[in-house]
Amino acid sequence: MTNRTKGQIEADISAAITQFEKEHLGRGPKEARTFIIQDMVLIRLRGVLTPAEEKLAKDEGGAQLIKQMRMRLIESSRRLLVQIIEENTGTKVTTVHTDISTRTGERVFIFGSDRNLESELKK
Repeated sequence: MTNRTKGQIEADISAAITQFEKEHLGRGPKEARTFIIQDMVLIRLRGVLTPAEEKLAKDEGGAQLIKQMRMRLIESSRRLLVQIIEENTGTKVTTVHTDISTRTGERVFIFGSDRNLESELKK
């Protein structure tokens, strides 16, 4: 598979997702953490909302609008996100889930893999 450690792969994925957010969504998160857990790659991004979105999110209709817009942006870039995970892990992505909290400004991604990554990697 790879001679990189689990921690190195997690750091590389965090950096690639941060770069993706900057290039495709206009700005990167304030913090990105990646966790490889068995056959899943969990990515937690903090501080993803723009100042305008933070203001808009205070209104229920605005919060829903942000969620819809962000979901559409991610769906249109899904193939690129899958490519980032597959290239960094050497596995096939079988499923992608994401959500954003307009209250906390966090986004999570969960990528399912075709095998148990954690058991294959060096710590």
